[in-house]
Amino acid sequence: MKQLKPEYLLALISALVALLAFWFEVASLNLPFSPVISALVLSLFLGVITFLVLYFGIKIFLQKRLNHLFKNLQNPPLIKGHRLNEMIDEAEQQVNQVSNHRTKEILQLKSQDSFRKEFIGNLAHELKTPVFAIQGYLDTLIDGAIDDEAIAMNFLQRASKASDRMIQLLEDLDAITRLENPELTIDMRPFDLVDVIKESFESLEFMTKEKRIKLKLKKEYSTMFVLGDRNKIGQVITNLVKNSILYGNENGTTIITLEPADNLILIEIKDNGIGIDPKHWPRLFERFYRVEKSRNRHEGGTGLGLSIVKHILELHGQNITMLSTVGIGTKFTFGLEKSSKNIQLSSRGVPIR
Repeated sequence: MKQLKPEYLLALISALVALLAFWFEVASLNLPFSPVISALVLSLFLGVITFLVLYFGIKIFLQKRLNHLFKNLQNPPLIKGHRLNEMIDEAEQQVNQVSNHRTKEILQLKSQDSFRKEFIGNLAHELKTPVFAIQGYLDTLIDGAIDDEAIAMNFLQRASKASDRMIQLLEDLDAITRLENPELTIDMRPFDLVDVIKESFESLEFMTKEKRIKLKLKKEYSTMFVLGDRNKIGQVITNLVKNSILYGNENGTTIITLEPADNLILIEIKDNGIGIDPKHWPRLFERFYRVEKSRNRHEGGTGLGLSIVKHILELHGQNITMLSTVGIGTKFTFGLEKSSKNIQLSSRGVPIR
């Protein structure tokens, strides 16, 4: 139903006042024809005065009240000189905007609270696992197992692995905290991407031997210079390759392909592992999210690797995409800006031979 404008309502009230005044004058005084005209004119005059008094009185009152309310807004609207119905429409619009903003804030706070609870729960669980393992090994040794040299050495080695895992978790948490700092700057310099990939392969050699997984480049690349933070891009490649090993099948293969595309070098990391079900894709880059929780925890992953990858690439102004088929494998692709200088530079801009 269409709302009646305030001006029309005030005019209707004024007309009713004028008619009532006219009726009372005629009925009470029993005036002849000519005085009736005088009474009519007087009634109309009274109606006009009533309309003006009501209109401007209500308008001034509303204007003062709305100005008082709007001054608390970040961008208060200007309502001076507006008609009465325009002021009411503006007030309704501002109320709706504030209401929508508050609703979004409430939903965001609920989402953040849910994320905080989930994060704290995951962090506690991730820390609890190695701590309880270390505690169990030490208690067993204290209870007498230390007298058996073979058992003692086995338990100490297991405790050492558990402590290494806890250290890795804390280092990854520290890395994410630093990456999320808005004041963080990255060391953008030309570097050879092929060298970084080979260094990553060497650092993961022990893991590949355990699972008999081959790491290789699609073809023999000479040099391929890109612009970025060498250490952080090395961490990206290492995390993605390590992820392919953790979720890879024994005797599997991980292949890295480098392809020029306009002003970018596209890096594709593809494995023939177990693959990732599409239901996991939306949350894949969240902290502590695991596709196969028990398997990945047993393998020693912290659940933070892909989150770190995403943060580092965003600092470089790049995105990462993922395509996976269950039982066939997974492919991660991201780009890096080509370097105009085919030589690696130090932090002072000196060429590194």
